[in-house]
Amino acid sequence: MARRLAEVAKKVGVSEATVSRVLNGRPGVSETTRQAVLSALDVLGYERPTQLRGERARLVGLVLPELQNPIFPAFAEVIGGALAQLGLTPVLCTQTKGGVSEADYVKLLLQQQVSGVVFAGGLYAQADAPHDHYRLLADRNIPVVLINAGVEDLGFPSVSCDDAVAVEQAWRHLASLGHERIGLVLGPDDHVPSARKLAAARAIAGRLPEEFVARAIFSIEGGHAAGAQLIDRGVTGFICASDPLALGVVRAARRRGLGVPSHISVVGYDDSALMNCTEPPLTTVRQPIESMGKAAVELLSARISGSAVPADELLFEPELVVRGSTAQAPRPEML
Repeated sequence: MARRLAEVAKKVGVSEATVSRVLNGRPGVSETTRQAVLSALDVLGYERPTQLRGERARLVGLVLPELQNPIFPAFAEVIGGALAQLGLTPVLCTQTKGGVSEADYVKLLLQQQVSGVVFAGGLYAQADAPHDHYRLLADRNIPVVLINAGVEDLGFPSVSCDDAVAVEQAWRHLASLGHERIGLVLGPDDHVPSARKLAAARAIAGRLPEEFVARAIFSIEGGHAAGAQLIDRGVTGFICASDPLALGVVRAARRRGLGVPSHISVVGYDDSALMNCTEPPLTTVRQPIESMGKAAVELLSARISGSAVPADELLFEPELVVRGSTAQAPRPEML
């Protein structure tokens, strides 16, 4: 019993005495704290006291497109912790190739009578993808918050990192190092954040040759293929739409016998886990995951409690983190 009290208290961030009051049905505890304690019991796998078993935990769906990109587990950790503090239990839904689709997950979450859903990456960011399951959530009046840019007509509040500022930071960094042939490795044509990054690059460059823009699936393999194309076209400075894409570009350079950063410089996006441990450590644009995740939960909580939340986009400022994958542009004779 003492161990259970200690673990639940640590999870929620309250005293063991507060946990004990909740478990024994005593007064003097706010409803928010009471729900947080009950949620922590569920998450930690402890059985609720008999008198509390009739109360169902408040569930929130957390839908991620994958777990291979470290940015998504990072968002899940922040969002899950913030939800638990509010007495909400996250239900993690991760898509896999050939597995349960995003639309199927939405149906399952509706069957579980979830209080709300947070999407951190998904089909909402692709203009040409099916969006009927989002409209189903809207029709059921289920609170939804999106993380990073989505198509405009869905009508959900969203929390985004400013793609235009991210590209500007990366571009000016490469330009300051003397790179004149700067290229972009982006996601698919209909991917909204990638479209924003491309628009920002065109605004900065004035004229960005189409052959300096390559599209790829979000993976190291995709970055390798796209990077190889741009290397063959003479690009020396790379701005990538994710860290895995950037690592793919590094691999493509090495397969061609080129050094990073002696021959080409590479900038990623996200600053996901272990990017300071790669060889070379990756220069990247950091998303403020902690602030974005907590803001998403605050918006969702407001909607769950019945407060009106405008279907606006909150833009968060990124931060360029300079490491070892960028350096002065090579002299022409080195290429």
